[in-house]
Amino acid sequence: MADTIYVLNGPNLNLLGTREPEIYGSDTLDDIGGRLEDRARALNCEIDMRQSNHEGHLIDWLHEAQSTNAKAVILNPGGYTHTSVALHDAVAAITTPVIEIHLSNPHAREKFRHTSYVGRAARGTIAGFGALSYLLALEAAASL
Repeated sequence: MADTIYVLNGPNLNLLGTREPEIYGSDTLDDIGGRLEDRARALNCEIDMRQSNHEGHLIDWLHEAQSTNAKAVILNPGGYTHTSVALHDAVAAITTPVIEIHLSNPHAREKFRHTSYVGRAARGTIAGFGALSYLLALEAAASL
């Protein structure tokens, strides 16, 4: 059985492709998911990709990743990156490695985006490479 890697996406990521393409690119979440599926097969992994605009869903899915013995979680927490102590605590509470990702580079943007509560608990962070950030995170997750 192939290892499962959860790919969790936070608020507003369902709008990728139309939301501020000059910052986030023109790829949709489905476009990214298709490329991840292709690469995951080559890495003998499966992905379980989900998106929610609700913080509690993301927390429940992090707990689920642990209870199902997922190999890793790739988490794009969106705006919750900079505000959610609850997501920080959920990442810190599980032993499943979590890789935080961002399409843009938060450190090159507004000052309030420079702090990541999630990143403080994550195994690592990949940011600033657009949709490629997801593929880089998948490579990292598969190698854990």
